[in-house]
Amino acid sequence: MGTAASAPLAGITVVDLTRALAGPYATALLADMGATVIKVESIKGGDSSRSWPPFEDEHSLYFDSTNRNKSSVAIDFYTDEGKALLRRLVLGADVLVENFRPGVLAGMGLDPDELRAERPELIIASVSGFGSTGPLSQAAGLDQVAQGMSGLMSVTGTDAGHMYRFGVPIVDMSAGMFAAFGIAAALVERQRTGAGIEVSTSLLEAGLALSAFQGQRYLSTGEVPVPQGNDHPVLSPYGVFKTADILVIIAVGSDKQWRQLCGLLGAPELADEPEYLSGRDRAANREALQLRIEQLLAGRPGLEWIEDFRAAGIPAGPIYNYRQVFEDAQVRELDMVQRVRRSDGSELPLLRGPLSVNGAATPIRKAPPALGEDTRRILAELRLSEEQIAGLIEAGVVREAPVPEAVRA
Repeated sequence: MGTAASAPLAGITVVDLTRALAGPYATALLADMGATVIKVESIKGGDSSRSWPPFEDEHSLYFDSTNRNKSSVAIDFYTDEGKALLRRLVLGADVLVENFRPGVLAGMGLDPDELRAERPELIIASVSGFGSTGPLSQAAGLDQVAQGMSGLMSVTGTDAGHMYRFGVPIVDMSAGMFAAFGIAAALVERQRTGAGIEVSTSLLEAGLALSAFQGQRYLSTGEVPVPQGNDHPVLSPYGVFKTADILVIIAVGSDKQWRQLCGLLGAPELADEPEYLSGRDRAANREALQLRIEQLLAGRPGLEWIEDFRAAGIPAGPIYNYRQVFEDAQVRELDMVQRVRRSDGSELPLLRGPLSVNGAATPIRKAPPALGEDTRRILAELRLSEEQIAGLIEAGVVREAPVPEAVRA
C-alpha cells in the first residue's frame, strides 16, 4: 500500500470542513486509506487547533497529530466568491465532512438538501457536540465536557471522590473513528444504490457508546458504577501490581489463567482457596487478593515476572512513559513512527495511522499542510486560470502559504 492509487479509498475525494480534533481525526483515517482529503480552512487563521500547544517553533503539534496526508486550501467563507468556490469544491467531491453546530452549514451556502438535490451521490458526514436534536443541539461541545456528561469520568479515577479525565481526548478520537466508519459504510451503500446518504455522530453519543458494560450495568441492574483506580471494575486479578522494582499490569481473564498465575507465583494452593475459587469470588475479595499477590511478586524484578507471564499466555506488561514507548522493540517493529518533511523543509517524526492493509502499514505520504499550502494547486484543478487565481489571492478571497526562503533556495 505504498501509493495512494493502490489504497482502498483511492479515487475518493473528501472535502474536510472540520477543525479541532474529532473531525480531523476522521478525515486522517480516510486519508490513510488513500482518499484525497482537501482540508478547507478559513483564511483567518485556519483550523483552530493550529493555535493550540504544544509547539515546535511555529508548528502546532496538536494540529500535526491529526492532519497527515491532507491538502489545505484557505478561503474567505464570508465573501460571495469564497462561498462559490467552496460550493464548487463540495459539488466535485464524494464526501463532505463537517463539525459545525446543526444549521451552520446551510448558513454557509451549503444546505445539505440543496447539495444532495444537485449531486445525489454526495455523502455528507457531520460530527457535533450533542447531536442534531434535543435541547443541547446548538450548544458548543468539547472533549472533556462530553467525557463528563457521558459518564466516562465517573468511572475513571481512584474513587468516587476523585474522578479524572482521560489523559488523551478519547471522546474526540472515538467520535472521529465512528464518523470514519459511517463514511466507509455510506460509500458501500452508494456503490449498491448509486445514492449518497447523510451520516452523523456527536461527542456525547461517542462517549456513551464507550460505556460498554458499565452503562449496561446501570441499565440492567440500576447499579451506578464508581471508579476503581487501576483495577478492572469487574475482573480480578486484573490491574496494576507492585513487584521488587516496578509496577506491572497483570490481566487474568479466565480460571485457567488464574491457576497458571498461582503456579508461576509459587503458590498453586492459592487457586483453591474458597475466597478466590471463582471469578466472582476473586472480584469480591480483590483487596485481600492484591496484597497476597504483591507479597509473592516482591521477590523478583517486574520485567522478569512479565517474561514468565507472557510465556505462559497470561497478558502482562509494564507501564511506560512516552520515551519508553517509542524505545520499545515492539513499537519499533510496527514502524509506528515515520519521518516526513513539512513544506518549510523541517523534519517531523509523526505517528502513522493504526491500520495495515494486506500486511502493509498505512504510510504517511504527505506532512500536515501549512495553511493554504495547496490553494493554488487545488484551484488550478478546478480549472481556474493563473490570472483568476492571482486575482483571488490579491483580493483576499483565498490565501496561499508563503514558500520559505530556504525552500526556494
